[in-house]
Amino acid sequence: MTSVKENQDTCDVVCFEEEKVQRVTGLVQKVDFVPVADVFKALSDVTRLKIAYALLQEEELCVCDVANIIGMTTASTSHHLRHLRNLRIAKSRKEGKMVYYSLDDEHVRQLVMMAVQHSQEV
Repeated sequence: MTSVKENQDTCDVVCFEEEKVQRVTGLVQKVDFVPVADVFKALSDVTRLKIAYALLQEEELCVCDVANIIGMTTASTSHHLRHLRNLRIAKSRKEGKMVYYSLDDEHVRQLVMMAVQHSQEV
């Protein structure tokens, strides 16, 4: 005897609520998702996510601090920080020979914090 497992990922019938679909389609079409996907791509890299999390813990960190925190060279860390800066995930400020980084704004702070909290839920 074979048992058939029900597919819980799809509807058993094909139908849709036209008004709801049109309303949400209009909202989806108004957003340029390419830059949004770029942010998620950047944060999908473990190194860059560690950097963002480190920046979440302090107001500012210099490149050397970040490199020591994540255990990488300053050159490699600088490359990752530049990528985060270009996507407006991080911002930098130069003071003499030092470059300090912080998260760009509260949205980024919340995004990183919520992602970490979500991943820790059991």
